[in-house]
Amino acid sequence: MSSPIVRFAPSPTGKLHIGNVRTGLINWLFTRRHGGKFILRIDDTDLERSTKENEVSIKEDLTWLGLTWDETFNQSERFADYDAAATTLKAKGLLYACYETEEELDRRRKIAESRGRPPVYDRAALKLTDEEKAALEASGRKAHWRFLLSGKRVEWNDLVRGKQSIDTSSLSDPILIREDGSYLYTLPSVVDDIRCNITHVVRGEDHVTNSGAQIEIFEALNGKAPEMAHLALFVNKEGVKESKRKGAASMEHYRAEGIEPMAIASLLAKLGTSKNVEPVLTLEALSADFDFANMGRAAARFDPDDLKPLNAAILARTPFSDVRARLIAIDPRTDDEAFWLAVRANCTTLDEARVWADMVYGSPAPLVDEVDRAFLSEALGLLPAGALTGDTWGAWTKAAGAATGRKGKALFMTLRRALTGRENGPEMGPLLPLIGRAAIEARLRA
Repeated sequence: MSSPIVRFAPSPTGKLHIGNVRTGLINWLFTRRHGGKFILRIDDTDLERSTKENEVSIKEDLTWLGLTWDETFNQSERFADYDAAATTLKAKGLLYACYETEEELDRRRKIAESRGRPPVYDRAALKLTDEEKAALEASGRKAHWRFLLSGKRVEWNDLVRGKQSIDTSSLSDPILIREDGSYLYTLPSVVDDIRCNITHVVRGEDHVTNSGAQIEIFEALNGKAPEMAHLALFVNKEGVKESKRKGAASMEHYRAEGIEPMAIASLLAKLGTSKNVEPVLTLEALSADFDFANMGRAAARFDPDDLKPLNAAILARTPFSDVRARLIAIDPRTDDEAFWLAVRANCTTLDEARVWADMVYGSPAPLVDEVDRAFLSEALGLLPAGALTGDTWGAWTKAAGAATGRKGKALFMTLRRALTGRENGPEMGPLLPLIGRAAIEARLRA
């Protein structure tokens, strides 16, 4: 495959949510797999609802996720290009003025449905004379503009869904420009895709029907329609499509929860595919394994509860160098590779390293039963001399067991509870050198 050029086009009318991220991630993995270009397009033509704050947040979230872009631009800077395209379509007779109100259109749809006909726009506006249009405008009506579909069948080979076909005679002519002169998504998107030489459009399957009309707009503007890949719907565990309007959680939420970006990427990259979800440490590794042939047609079901165990598995494999700065920010006492290697398998989130730092370097209250005091006193005297190493725990418990006759939980758990104040946690072998001889002796005497 030649180097693809894709675009991810979030709208800054809200925060970046998990459904957005899945689309952006798959675009990124696909184009990086083939050495292509990833363009970030900010869809801010809705000037009233778009905010700079949301745009900054979107870029911060993408950066946090590692989804770097090669180029970015705002659609709000390109209205002159959209106006020129609209002028071209009007000159070709392919963009025509309509004056119906939403109430009138809704009434026509209901009448058509009651008569068993599809609710397709009847193109009544094409029959208006210049005098009738002038009269409507004089009465205060403002035109919205529709693209005149050919009524032919449009076909393409979808990278996920295979051969697709849309009969445009079954569609209403799409509105491209609202009454107030603002643009809907379709025309600006096509104009920008032509300008940026977009080779592939990767998006959700809810856009399949729109593709027929968009392909005709590409052709009307003398552009080449990109190849398309329509992903199976991304739904929550109740089967409802994840979206801002449905309350999908933002990236800010998952960041606050302590979820690692690669936990999110590892899950989203494999949901809805024939591949098993597994912890992966780099986007490059995910990209190398990406193939549209693995994408299924069934809805990809997202359960946020799947992120925590995946997050723990990611951290358990993460080297110290990758988290050192963040560990120091959490607790300066954690600036020790041996500490991280000892506790990482017991961290669901990185913040939990503070809990283990308190256990290792602090003064945890020992959990000791009265019947165990004599054993602990004897065990203290059996602590091997010399420097404590990863082998000390095994030698110590072997000696203590032989001397006291204790074994199993009565041996190991009693020492763990006395030394750490907990009944579970990281393996004791690597913990002993971190706790240190003085602290071990003090805790057992306590």
